[in-house]
Amino acid sequence: MTLRRRTLLQAGAAGAVAGFAPHAFAQPRTKLRVGYLHTPAVDGQIWLGQQSGAWARRGLDLELIQFTTGLELFQAMIGGSLDVLSTGAVVSNFPARGQGRVFLLNNIEYATAQLWVRDDAIKSVADLKGRQISTTTGTTAHVFLDRALRAAKLDPGKDVQIVNQRMAEAVTSFVSGAVPAVALWVPFDQTVKQKVPSARKIVDASAFFPEAAIMGGWAARNDFYDGNKAALGQLVAGWAEVNDQMLANFDAAAETLQKTQYKDVPLADFKDSMKFSKYYTSAEWRKLYADGTATKWLQQVTDFFATAGNIASPVPAAKYFDPQLYLQTVKG
Repeated sequence: MTLRRRTLLQAGAAGAVAGFAPHAFAQPRTKLRVGYLHTPAVDGQIWLGQQSGAWARRGLDLELIQFTTGLELFQAMIGGSLDVLSTGAVVSNFPARGQGRVFLLNNIEYATAQLWVRDDAIKSVADLKGRQISTTTGTTAHVFLDRALRAAKLDPGKDVQIVNQRMAEAVTSFVSGAVPAVALWVPFDQTVKQKVPSARKIVDASAFFPEAAIMGGWAARNDFYDGNKAALGQLVAGWAEVNDQMLANFDAAAETLQKTQYKDVPLADFKDSMKFSKYYTSAEWRKLYADGTATKWLQQVTDFFATAGNIASPVPAAKYFDPQLYLQTVKG
């Protein structure tokens, strides 16, 4: 397990950018060890909340620890080195094994998972029959790839060879020409565009929405969730504030994130990548939690993991996802 970056930020450490102004607070705070992935679909609200002081205003001090994959995130949390985490599709995996409680959803990874090819002979997903495809199994990209292959009448276990690598290595294999296709998630598409200008995106996850809606969100360690509802409620409240501010000022939020966290991605490209996620206001999320839609979407991805990961008796989303913390915290 590799931790790529560990950072402890106090609110106010970053300068005011694009309306997300920092604030300084002196009151005692509850420290939360938060694991995350460095992709805007996962850490966008986190960093905007750090810079605006949303967490500090609610007595929280987030120690942010960056990981490469959601698999590593959950392994760290299960091992006790994290209290909570924010990730993509893997949020529907480990909780189905009884490892972690989901309590907050970030977005739909609407088009963040993408399938890229470099061979002119590959015009469609069906043309991948007999070919190698690199990806990171058990992740958002794998969930999307499985759906895309089946939609093209290809058996993921027989008609193609899925090469399991950490995403950075999967993209490197594609760039080097070792494999003709890669299923990735944003922002790894930027590496492909820069290093293989002739590469083509033939499909992304938006083609399968809402039948295969891939949720991204937050989970807590089981014991931590049971014993720290007050702190998690404050996290939810802060998130709702940041999320709504982000949606009300989307371009400004994108500029803030690019300038402070994604400097290696050109601003225009970063703004496009932000649009690959489907976001909802806190009020819209409240309806999706209350009417069971969010639970249904989580279950769709859990069903994939139950089959692909051979989970014998998966915990249903209706049990591992608790919408009540959000519904009790976010009113109207």
